[in-house]
Amino acid sequence: MTSFLTAARAEQEKIHQDNRRLRLFSGTANAALSQEISAYLGVPDGPRVCKRFADGELYVQIQESIRGCDVFLIQPTCAPVNDHLMELLIMVDACRRASARQITAVVPYYGYARADRKTAGRESITAKLTANLLAKSGVDRVLAMDLHSAQIQGYFDIPCDHIYGSPVLVDYLSAQELGEVVVVSPDVGGVARARAFAKQMNDAPLAIIDKRRTGHNKAESLTVIGDVEGKTAILIDDMIDTGGTICSGARLLRQQGAKRVIACATHAVFSPPACERLSSEGLFEQVVVTNSIPIPADRTFPQLKVLSVANMLGEAIWRIHEESSVSSMFR
Repeated sequence: MTSFLTAARAEQEKIHQDNRRLRLFSGTANAALSQEISAYLGVPDGPRVCKRFADGELYVQIQESIRGCDVFLIQPTCAPVNDHLMELLIMVDACRRASARQITAVVPYYGYARADRKTAGRESITAKLTANLLAKSGVDRVLAMDLHSAQIQGYFDIPCDHIYGSPVLVDYLSAQELGEVVVVSPDVGGVARARAFAKQMNDAPLAIIDKRRTGHNKAESLTVIGDVEGKTAILIDDMIDTGGTICSGARLLRQQGAKRVIACATHAVFSPPACERLSSEGLFEQVVVTNSIPIPADRTFPQLKVLSVANMLGEAIWRIHEESSVSSMFR
């Protein structure tokens, strides 16, 4: 009886020392980022099986006990967005049925976010639909980074921690010799983001590009509001998809006399023909993005600089697990 109790207590102590029941599991969307987060936290990426049946259906199995654990599932819903979103939902269901105490979906890039309101009749608001799917699948909390619009936080009926990639971008740019800087919003909708970024860049002046869309993924830049002549213009956006918006903005800034143009974005979606546009000679000096989305080798180009947000996400995960403030990371 004594030896049995001793062995049981030893096993309990081993479990207690295992980072107090913090568990990480990564999906297939961005394995490299998950490994960096795991290294930062000193918590191994949990074993799981993720495979497909012959007809394309996904199968997920968690291969260790997570009963009573705080589980963090790391999965950006990037392209192919439907596959990665469905994989996340199946992972959540597997964890819920394994009696996890709390399930947090860590979504560095939140797909379907651009349809966040109705601009015409009979449209779907997919940002809200995706939030509903996550909540109904069993997610207790969402950790997202640089949502397309801040209002998406209100679409969740569960807690949503929203963090920003801008500190990583600002740290990198602050170490460069940029001269006189002006922060530029590529459209009116991004003014709040650009203003916050300019404040972090030692209260740099702000300029706005007046842009009008002619259709989805099509934009026409018209004029620059603000002084950019002879300055280093930093174009800041939450994502770069096809590159049409930011490239037309860069050409306009060059015409208005900007000395240097640098593009900054958190999410490098890079749908074709983004790489060809962004790598055009004499347009951008640098294109600075984060690794929230994996960038394949065939979508890299000389001007591209990729920064890691793994430490920031890892710190946010630890604070959620410890039930301490996440917002204080950005004060």
